[in-house]
Formats: sequence, C-alpha cells, structure tokens
Amino acid sequence: MKKSSHQTSLENKKRPPVVVILGHVDHGKTSILDYIRQTKVAQGESGGITQHIGAYQVEHQGKTITFIDTPGHEAFSAMRSRGAKVADIAVLVVAAEEGVKPQTKEAIGYILHLNLPFLVALNKMDKPTALPDKVKKELADNGVLVESLGGKIPAVFVSAKTGLGINDLLEMILLLNEMSELPNSPNSAINSEIAELPRARGIIIESRQDSKRGPIATLLVRQGTLKIKDAVAAESAFGQIKSMENFLGQKIEEAGASTPALVFGFNQVPPVGEEWEVMPSLSEAKDKANLKGEQEKRKRETAELFEIKPEQKVFNLILKADVSGSLEAIREALKTIPQEEILLRVIKGEVGDINENDIKLAESAKAKIYGFRVKKSSHLDDLADRLKVRVATFEIIYELVQTARLEAGRLLEPEISQKTTGQIKILAVFKTEGKKQILGGRVVSGKAERGARAEVSRGGEKLGEGKITQLQQNKENASEVQKDKECGLLLESNVQVEKGDILELLKEERKKREL
Repeated sequence: MKKSSHQTSLENKKRPPVVVILGHVDHGKTSILDYIRQTKVAQGESGGITQHIGAYQVEHQGKTITFIDTPGHEAFSAMRSRGAKVADIAVLVVAAEEGVKPQTKEAIGYILHLNLPFLVALNKMDKPTALPDKVKKELADNGVLVESLGGKIPAVFVSAKTGLGINDLLEMILLLNEMSELPNSPNSAINSEIAELPRARGIIIESRQDSKRGPIATLLVRQGTLKIKDAVAAESAFGQIKSMENFLGQKIEEAGASTPALVFGFNQVPPVGEEWEVMPSLSEAKDKANLKGEQEKRKRETAELFEIKPEQKVFNLILKADVSGSLEAIREALKTIPQEEILLRVIKGEVGDINENDIKLAESAKAKIYGFRVKKSSHLDDLADRLKVRVATFEIIYELVQTARLEAGRLLEPEISQKTTGQIKILAVFKTEGKKQILGGRVVSGKAERGARAEVSRGGEKLGEGKITQLQQNKENASEVQKDKECGLLLESNVQVEKGDILELLKEERKKREL
C-alpha cells in the first residue's frame, strides 16, 4: 500500500520526549521543574495550573517536552520496580555545592539499570560555595563521566533561582531526543504496510479517589491517540473515558503520544505504574482487567505474605498517603531497609487522611502510623496519646524511610563487646571456700574495679572466668585500684587460682545498632 504524504510527514516527526528529573532530596529537582513550568508554559496559562496531575508539557524552540512531575524520583522508582518504561530521558540533578549524596547514587543506579539517555544538571551554580569540578570527580567515581572529563554524558550548569542555564538544559534534552531511537511517528502503525493505526497504550502515572468525581487517573500516552469514549483496560481496573483534561485543567477530546491526560471513567482507582491500553469494547476491557487483575492481586498478596523466621522481630506499620503513586513509592523505598533481623510489615496501606480506625488498629497491632502528605484531625491526637500510638506525618519520602529505619532499629539487640580494662597478677592465695577465693595481687595494667568480670590465665592459657565481688586497698574497701598498686580481692570462680596467675579484667559494652 502506498503511503500518503500525511503518513510520511508523521513518520518523519519524532514524538515529544518524556523526561524524568532525579536527584537527592533538597538538590533542587522541584525548583527546576517549577522554573521551567513558570517560564515555558504559554503566558497566562502557567497560573492556571491548579491541580497536580503528575506531568506537564512545555514548548521550547517550537518543540514539546513532557516532564513527569512530583513525586518525581519516588513515583519513578515505583514504576521502575514494576518494569514500566516511563521516561525516555533522565535529568540527574546534583547540587554543585553539596555533590553526590545517597539518593544521587540511587538515581544513577536507576538510570544505568534502565539504560536511559541522560544528562547532568549541576544546580545552585549561583552560590559562591559551588564546586563543579569536585562534583564532576565525585560523579566519575560513581560511573558518570561527563563530557568535560572525556566522557559522553552532557553536563549543564543551572540555577533554578536565577534561571541560569535553563534554556541550555532544554536544548540539551531536545538534542538527546534527536540522537535517541524514539519511534519517529507519534501515531504510525508498527507495520507500515498496515494502514490501521495501533491502539493507544501507556502507563498510569498518578491516581486518586475524588470525593465528587470518583476514580481519577493520569494516563501517559506512549503510543497511539487516546480519545473520549475509548474503552480502556489497565491491569486491575477498566472503564470508558467519560472526559479528559490536559495538565492545565482544560477539556480535551484526544491525547497523542507522550501526552499526559487526566481521565474520568475508571471503575476503581488503578495503581500507579500499571500499563493500560485501549480495547475494542467495554466488555473486552472488563474481561482483560478482570483476568490481569486476578494475576496482579495474587502477585501483590504473595508479596505481602511474610514468612517470619524465629530469629526475626516484626515492626508493624500503617501507611496513609495522599495518592496511590506515593503509597507504592513508599512501599518500594521501605524495601531498601535490611530485613534479615527486623521484618517491616505494612499491615495497612491506603490513600486518605489518618482516621480513628487507623489509630485503633495500630493500638491492637502494636503498629506505628506514618502519613505522607495527609492530614490528621487534632482530636485524634488525644486518642493516639491515650492509646499510646505513635503517629508521624511526612512531606518527604526519604525522611519517612529514615524514620522507619531508626524506629525499627530500636528492636535490634544491642551489640555486646568486651573491653579489657586491666590486669592483676596474683601474688598470694589467702583462703579458698568453694567458689570464693580471697587473693592478694598487684594491678599490672589499667585498673581493677569491683564487680568486674575476670578471665583467669596461667602460662598464657585461659582456664575460665569469674567475678570480683569485693576489692580492698590498704585493707580498706575500694571501688577501684589503679595500676602498680597492690590490692586484696574476693573472687568468685570455678577455677582454683594459684600464685602467678593473671586475672584479665573485662567490661561489657552495649552498643546500639542501626538498620
């Protein structure tokens, strides 16, 4: 079949790149996104962005770029864990005055694992404390060699505060897109001999329950064109698109490739990270979702059924989050905490504000309640105090995970070590009655303390141990005797001590452990 000129022009046009911004907390990911949105969304429209849909689009040099917005790093990691290919290009944000931090390394791991084209944005370059060369070296130590050091990764100096380098950043994104292997046509058929365009499909990047409008989801279109009245099947939900809005909250009739669309019409809230596709009919969408939903449910239930080993302790947790994307991201982030000794068990995880039932459940299950960007009525504080339930709320997932790590770590048995505090050489054995032995000796190192444990050794061989229950110096009771002084002592031990034996004095130290 001969291609039309319209088809040919479509196939020569690349779809807009989908970009995710990753980096350590407080390094400026959100500030960069905010600056781009305020300056690059059409004048008069940027102020119209009133709702959070998880993504937005900007125009630069006549070309469109789609940015995945907050929860950014966290939502991206949740989607990654489910094997979804969310973004085409990543921007790794590193604060030029702070350098590589734990979440920077984690982000580098994601990028390299997914083999994503990416560039580095060295942010906060307006600060006099910025040390870009030092940061570049730290990046090189972590497998990211930038172009100025002979590598292939572009690095751009930016400042979300002054706007420095933001245009350079967008130009580099477009250049990476030109060099990448994205399909040329946003909507062309996979087999060019077939005139029929492929069904629209993509990924759910945000979802929540709206009290007035019911289940709401942000769909990122990866292929094809999504239209009003299309029947859509995700992995655990289905529906018919009743209405669609773009990131500005404006009604739209269709959404092409790389476009985020806020949609209404799902039968229930679909989890973030699930893949969706348009089906020929609503009944087929329902059948597919029901089939995949059962498989998905089994997968999730298996993940939540923990086999508790005898040596493990359990840290029970109730999670409440603003949107399902955050909830799934928190679950994934909590998996980074070592669980060989302490099992972190989420006994309840749901979207919505903290309520009375949560507190009662926490009390009966001896669980902590962690809320992420949710509210808690003041009257619940009294109930939580009365039932001795710990409730904590967070704005940053990283802080929630660190708190869980710290609080679960309190269940760990302390690390017990023995420290040698001194040695006594036995000069005389005065009296022995069973285990009790009255001895005379000299402190040859450190000091002797009443109550100390003592290992008895003879000729370098350890014979056993005992405890010093009384200590005297110059026939007076003493709590301790210093080096080079003689002392009398009452030792309780199964070992019969002889003149010339050495008592090595030991002190037990208990050190708190962390996960």
